Amino acid sequence: MSPISVFRVATRAVRPSGFIRAAQLPRARVQFPIAQAISRPSFSTSAQRYSGHHEDETFEEFSDRFEKEFDGVQDVFELQRNLNNCFAYDLVPSVEVLTAALKAARRVNDFPTAVRVFEGIKAKAETKEQYKQYLEALESLRLELGVPLREELYPEEQ
Repeated sequence: MSPISVFRVATRAVRPSGFIRAAQLPRARVQFPIAQAISRPSFSTSAQRYSGHHEDETFEEFSDRFEKEFDGVQDVFELQRNLNNCFAYDLVPSVEVLTAALKAARRVNDFPTAVRVFEGIKAKAETKEQYKQYLEALESLRLELGVPLREELYPEEQ
């Protein structure tokens, strides 16, 4: 028997019996990943939010909410996510919120994010005077934590 005839016999046994027949999976296999994803436990350490936009929130409520968020930070991801959420609003966060954010950065030992907090303040402040007021208010904490400004790190880029 030639090798080609052996190949023909082997391929005939594998071919489907119908003309064009799509492979069908049992129904349980198709639905299993969806059911498994729904029944998984949540391991998040932060509070769950349900699509609630805080449109009617006052500045004081905003500050209290983010202070609590930063006080509960346990890792770098949570810190950066909360900073992104905080700076996404069309306002400059209060000094108390920024203090909590800087303390959280120190707690999770994230030096670059602490420097970036001050860059965020500079970007969100409307005027240079407002930025200087924030720097004056946070000066003692900044020196205590040893966080330099970007202007101090790269003086030639000004």
